[in-house]
Amino acid sequence: MILLVGIAGSGKGTQGKLLADKYGYHLITMGDIIRMHVTGEKRRRMLTGELLDDQDVIELLDKTLNTLQDDNQVVLDGFPRTIGQSEWLMQQVKVGRFGLDYVLHLMADRELVKSRLANRNRPDDVEQTIENRFNLYEQTTAPVLEWLKEQGAHVVTINAEQPVEKVQADILEQVKSS
Repeated sequence: MILLVGIAGSGKGTQGKLLADKYGYHLITMGDIIRMHVTGEKRRRMLTGELLDDQDVIELLDKTLNTLQDDNQVVLDGFPRTIGQSEWLMQQVKVGRFGLDYVLHLMADRELVKSRLANRNRPDDVEQTIENRFNLYEQTTAPVLEWLKEQGAHVVTINAEQPVEKVQADILEQVKSS
């Protein structure tokens, strides 16, 4: 399993698709899964930039992973976003459900990704929601990277401000060299 972690607009979706295609892996994009399955009040909260409860997200991911023939061959975009989700993930690794090969941290500046997000035309890509998502990322997701390192995960930071092709080349170089 390869995890893609980064601020909204850092290119996780694009790089996840390229990486999954390159290796023939499953691509699981948590944002897409959540948007497909979440309705009502939870959906309203999500559209304002709030994170869903860990248990809700974990249940959706667990159900999705259970549908795969090989849950080791997965590029996972947008999970984990909290320490609680990370604890669940590392417990699954510990019991041998799947391996965790890489955590790829796609790092990009807020101002750069704002312009990227403006071009996506998604209902949750409005200015206040974007700011909320940036703040939540810094408060809840950024600490996940350090926590995962402490658990022995192979965390690699990639400069995601470069052109798509260069980011992909850097990712492939890291994956090959490790």
